[in-house]
Amino acid sequence: MTVDFLIDLFSKFIDIPIVAFLLAVTIAGIPLFVLMALNATIAVYVERKVSAFMMDRIGPMGQGPGLHAGKWGVLQTIADALKLLIKEDTVPASADKLLFKMAPFIIFIGAFLGIAALPFSSVLQVVDFNVGVFYIIAVASVGVIGIVMAGWASNNKWSLYGAMRSAAQIISYEIPAGLSIIVPIMMAGTMNLQSLIEFQTGSVWGILPNWIIFNNPFSFLAFFIFFISAVAETNRTPFDIPEAESELVAGWMTEYSGFRWAVFFLSEYANMFVVSGLAATAFLGGWQSPIPGFFNSPLWGLFWFLGKIIFLIFVMMWFRWTFPRLRVDQLMHVCWKVFIPIAMLNIFGVGIWKLIIG
Repeated sequence: MTVDFLIDLFSKFIDIPIVAFLLAVTIAGIPLFVLMALNATIAVYVERKVSAFMMDRIGPMGQGPGLHAGKWGVLQTIADALKLLIKEDTVPASADKLLFKMAPFIIFIGAFLGIAALPFSSVLQVVDFNVGVFYIIAVASVGVIGIVMAGWASNNKWSLYGAMRSAAQIISYEIPAGLSIIVPIMMAGTMNLQSLIEFQTGSVWGILPNWIIFNNPFSFLAFFIFFISAVAETNRTPFDIPEAESELVAGWMTEYSGFRWAVFFLSEYANMFVVSGLAATAFLGGWQSPIPGFFNSPLWGLFWFLGKIIFLIFVMMWFRWTFPRLRVDQLMHVCWKVFIPIAMLNIFGVGIWKLIIG
């Protein structure tokens, strides 16, 4: 994989192992940061256009090339990003300044480390862990610490309310998400992401690809529980209670501005990318082609993997303009009294299915 290859390469020219390791990690990390930035820039533009289409309006226009003097507005998001980078960065006088400044970067680190483990193709992966599924779930949980820090350090009651809501929501929905991801682990017998994808090689009845989502009814249901729980973990509508503008101004981000607010935004879309990547890997065949036996080269694998992620992110955007925001009691009811019992039954169901059918 990428880091291992770079470490072996640099070790031939650098006698100090720690220097070779740091150099390899730095070089491997730069493309990931560029990917995060591009993902946020493109996703924001697409979300604006998708929401505009669903509301029967035009969306951003007038910036950059396009029909009728920039009707496409392709540079609007870039202009907004530049504005955030040069905007004054204010810190409330009564805030805990150290924790206030650390919080955005803790959230960023969780999203960044998650992308590092995603298998973009059979040969393109920054780090290949034998417990890759467990690793991604673990580092994704780091973001909760940053959210609570941001809300508490802001010394703002709306920020604190939003942080507490977010912590309760994310920690709660991690349970059904974790229980659902056990289903593909049981079926493949591994937590290695590449091995999970290789398990899904072939076809079902010669028609459908041998993806775990199509393997049995329990895995089909597990995918939807995992994906909806992932939407809740990323604080996306209809689970955006921590950022409810009509109630909490901007939730735990209320006191942030400029670059630090941009880091929050960057991390949100990076988290969407990570959870969609994990869903695609565990349930939708990862970099496997949807046409069994065709278009399975590493380059095609990258295309299929990114295509599945883009589709799942689009569905998240679709949710935003389709469903109303849930109340807090409804949110917790769905998690604890609906998703968790069904997710546990799925585990038993898959175990019995494998025992009887194999």
